[in-house]
Amino acid sequence: MGLLDRFRHALEWLGRQGTRAIAASLLVGLAIPPLAAALKPLFTAAIFFLLVFAFLRVEPAALGSEFRKPRHLVFATFWTMVAIPLGIGFAAVWLGADRAGHGLLIALVLYAAAPPVLSATAVAAILGLDAALSLSVLILCTAITPLIAPFLISFLVAGPIGVDPVQLGIRLILFLGGAFAAAVALRIALGAPRVAAAGGVFDGLSVVLLVIFGIALMDGITARAIADPLRIAGFTLLAFALAIGLYAITSLLFWRAGAERALALGFSAAHRNMAVMMAAAGSGLPELTWVYFATAQFPIYLVPLLVTPVVHRVLPPRLPGA
Repeated sequence: MGLLDRFRHALEWLGRQGTRAIAASLLVGLAIPPLAAALKPLFTAAIFFLLVFAFLRVEPAALGSEFRKPRHLVFATFWTMVAIPLGIGFAAVWLGADRAGHGLLIALVLYAAAPPVLSATAVAAILGLDAALSLSVLILCTAITPLIAPFLISFLVAGPIGVDPVQLGIRLILFLGGAFAAAVALRIALGAPRVAAAGGVFDGLSVVLLVIFGIALMDGITARAIADPLRIAGFTLLAFALAIGLYAITSLLFWRAGAERALALGFSAAHRNMAVMMAAAGSGLPELTWVYFATAQFPIYLVPLLVTPVVHRVLPPRLPGA
């Protein structure tokens, strides 16, 4: 067996162990803060190439069929970008999130108003779920974010927090458009049969990128946990409660559409791309908002590991490995 074959098999194996590797990356980032700091500059590149592989792994025909028959797509987008943000926002205000600090209320509203994380489709593909629907929802939710997120935020949070819809829209268009163009170029260069045959390799590369991103996300969290352990623990529990609750409610809501679609939509609804909202809001956000943003990354990386037994039980032929 040649070196290239060994490398390919290693990536395919890593793709089958994806949820474990993703979860372990957080522990590595917490245990080795210098490594987390060193990998932080790779944030943007890792997410960009994750999206490239997500586009590449979905057949254009499957993606087109979602937009030609958009009933589930439109309902899922409305649920994700309107119903959930309003529900979380009103609940946060009613429960008095401001009593824990104004920054927490802002963080919860930014989380709720954000589109799904860019890695949602990559994780859906790794778990063997409906990646085409996941990507379609990601595209549509991200496209409408500049149009509705600023209004939701200003409606739910008293006072401006600096979200510029024009800047946000331009960044999202460039990011998504660039990743889509790169995926199209790769598909043309490699050919559809080779892309299909290399699915396991692309899954392994996606896991590598998710591990890099996960380690980098932990930059500074270890020091914050030592300085204020109760707050970090409370924010982490809140983030897990929101993610698991939204995953379960969304999956049940769409269960009649099929388990592959329902579980994929559950992940997209539960895990939001707060990073793009934080970047658009600027540097004037309260410290508590940044702390919650960091702790909100734990569910994104650990919930896939928690739901893997459920997916394995519901869809045994589609999920390789444990």
